[in-house]
Amino acid sequence: MNEHQADRKKLLAPDWEQIAQSYDVASDFINLENGYFGIMARPVAEEFKRNIDYLTRYSSYHLRRKFERAGVDQIRTELAARTGVAMEELALTRGATESLQNLICNYRLLKQGDTVMYSNLDYDAMQYAMNDLAQRHGAKVAVVQIPEPVSRQLAIDVYEKALRQHPRTRLLLLTHLNHRTGLVLPVAEIIKLAKSRGVDVIVDVAQSWGQLDYKLPDLGADFVGTNLHKWVGAPLGTGFLYIRKERLADIGVERGDEDHPATDILSRVHSGTVNAAALMTIPAALKLHDEIGVANRGRRLCELRDYWVHQVRDVPNVEILTPDEAGSYGALTSFRVRGHTTFEANNALVDRLMAQYGIFTVARKGPVGGSVIRVTPGLFTRTADLDKLVTAIRELAA
Repeated sequence: MNEHQADRKKLLAPDWEQIAQSYDVASDFINLENGYFGIMARPVAEEFKRNIDYLTRYSSYHLRRKFERAGVDQIRTELAARTGVAMEELALTRGATESLQNLICNYRLLKQGDTVMYSNLDYDAMQYAMNDLAQRHGAKVAVVQIPEPVSRQLAIDVYEKALRQHPRTRLLLLTHLNHRTGLVLPVAEIIKLAKSRGVDVIVDVAQSWGQLDYKLPDLGADFVGTNLHKWVGAPLGTGFLYIRKERLADIGVERGDEDHPATDILSRVHSGTVNAAALMTIPAALKLHDEIGVANRGRRLCELRDYWVHQVRDVPNVEILTPDEAGSYGALTSFRVRGHTTFEANNALVDRLMAQYGIFTVARKGPVGGSVIRVTPGLFTRTADLDKLVTAIRELAA
């Protein structure tokens, strides 16, 4: 085997145990709540610490002379290469919430009597922003209810029906991979439907970016927001927004910003003084992410998800919220113990999982059938951890 073949074999088949060992995780519980944010791998965490030390020494001199423009533009250039869009179409933010709030709240084309649309599975803060936008412009709100069970085609049909029922819809929010059940929406197909009706779409890719293998143009969206502290594994407080250059004028300047011209996407974000050491660490996170490979990462996370889901899908009294249909899920999947539909009941089960089994998960509300428990493995998760989860679920459902 020559050197090129050896490198290719490494790329196609990473040593997952070695990768798992590169994460310094607590040993006194099993963390299956990795949808909140991604633990930094050791090389990234060490780079973050070095950046904190460097910034402490060089302070504003480094930020003003080297980082504020050239350093930020270098990060934007690296992100552009990975997203498949132009650097001038990207702006750094503190995360998906800031990215999406800025896109939603500054959307300029909504008129009185129009409709904004989102689903019951979209992120809470984004729902709030859509409600606020509608209220400020005298528009209506339409909420799409995602059925249980659901398939890719059914999801498309549900949105197609909703758009027909609300012909004055002007803005649609879509979540690529939602944080409640883990369902991956066929956003490209839904965006085509929306655009054929003159509907603009803002896409939340907070849970899919870095986990699913795609470029932003694949989605067909003009407006996208995400973070880098989930599946890319950068420090907390990092993210970016995307506006297709031809649509920049349709997103207003953020709170009257005058530091940048209105023709510059940087005028759509005004965060103030940010955690610069976190931003400085983004390249290290991207480098490690590339070394593992997004396709490899996605396959591994799906394997871990399948490992536990396939063992409990047929257990009496257990409902799995995410379909096994290819392309419809990633690492996140939620389950419900039949009869436990309130948020309080699911929080109680979450507490039992931690107290009795040492397994940390989280309850989520919003699905049409009631609240659920979300399970999200990470690259440091072992199948032995998931065996304990399977045992726990069977006993909870008995």
